[in-house]
Amino acid sequence: MDSRMFSYIKAFNFFLYGAIAIYSTFFALYLQSIGMSTLEIGALMAGGPIVSIIANPLWGYLSDRLGNIKRILIIMLIGNLLMMQLVFLVQSYTLIYTCMLVFFFFQMPLFSQSNSLILNSIEGTRHKFGAFRLWGSMGYAVLAVVAGPVIGQIGIQQLWIVYSVMMLIAIGLAFTLPRGAMGTASGSGGGNYRSMFRNRTFLLFLLITLVVSIPNSMNSTFVGLYIAELGGNTRLIGWSAFLASIFEIPVFLLLDRYLKKNVRTMVLCLTVVSLLYALRWLLMSGADNATQIIFIQTIHCLTFGAFYYIGTQLTALIIPIEFRASGQAVYALTWGGLSGIAAGFIGGWMFEHTGPQSMYVLGGGMATVGVIGFALLYLYLRVPTVRTTMEN
Repeated sequence: MDSRMFSYIKAFNFFLYGAIAIYSTFFALYLQSIGMSTLEIGALMAGGPIVSIIANPLWGYLSDRLGNIKRILIIMLIGNLLMMQLVFLVQSYTLIYTCMLVFFFFQMPLFSQSNSLILNSIEGTRHKFGAFRLWGSMGYAVLAVVAGPVIGQIGIQQLWIVYSVMMLIAIGLAFTLPRGAMGTASGSGGGNYRSMFRNRTFLLFLLITLVVSIPNSMNSTFVGLYIAELGGNTRLIGWSAFLASIFEIPVFLLLDRYLKKNVRTMVLCLTVVSLLYALRWLLMSGADNATQIIFIQTIHCLTFGAFYYIGTQLTALIIPIEFRASGQAVYALTWGGLSGIAAGFIGGWMFEHTGPQSMYVLGGGMATVGVIGFALLYLYLRVPTVRTTMEN
């Protein structure tokens, strides 16, 4: 694979994450502008994680089966764009909910499949995952902060224009990507799929990840509304997304350089990251103006950035390479799927009835449970029989 192909992957990541940044940063404000309450918004956004229970494993299986992640990505991107056009066109809440459920079917697995394409494309080369994933963070940061004043000028009702332009560029770049294949999963693969779910370490990792990721999903859905409630505008919301993402870049580079590809080391790192998550949510619960929220968001690079990077690498280390897309899909299902269901309903109800501060206090408590869980998993992995099994 020539160097130009790697450049295409980086450019694709930039615009893919940039498009999703525009959606995730401003879409809740759009829904609020057409009359939806925070509880209704939470229920709607919970639909994505519910759909992802089917979508993530299905698209992951198809990628492994066909041995062509590029084709799967193109299909998902086109479906994503078409369904979002319908969402912005219709006025009925019932039609919006229906269209969003189909949209989520195409949107939810995008990150896990793009991660699989990167990991497979760099296999056996000198390239590191973080050097590619940082372009996604850069796109998320830059396009979110640029979109803020643009949307402020043209109005939140015109959000579809900004989103569609970014998604069209991502679709064009997707056609330049490599296939991202590492062989197909067939024949006796069913047994290996089942063995993935018999891996006790992987299951414990997923369970603890679920607990830690619920408050992260609540924050992703409602932080824009929280900033608006404290007096912030679209420009400040864009800067919040910028500062939350831009500092992921040095984190990815440092992890590429210094993180040991060892299961116990990664679990120990996740223990520390979960502790930082607890600190972040407690700080959010005590904020009393929008500017404070923006600065607290900078901790995102050490929480989400490090957690998702390490979790992606840990999954790739535990799961056989021929089922990598499926393994990443299961991880994404846990991180953004199952957690998002709880986050949408619990976060929406708490935001509306008890206030965002209490929502973040709950998040701090859940992150603390994650700290304890990963610490116990680290001790479990020190048992000689478990260590020998993992190393083999």
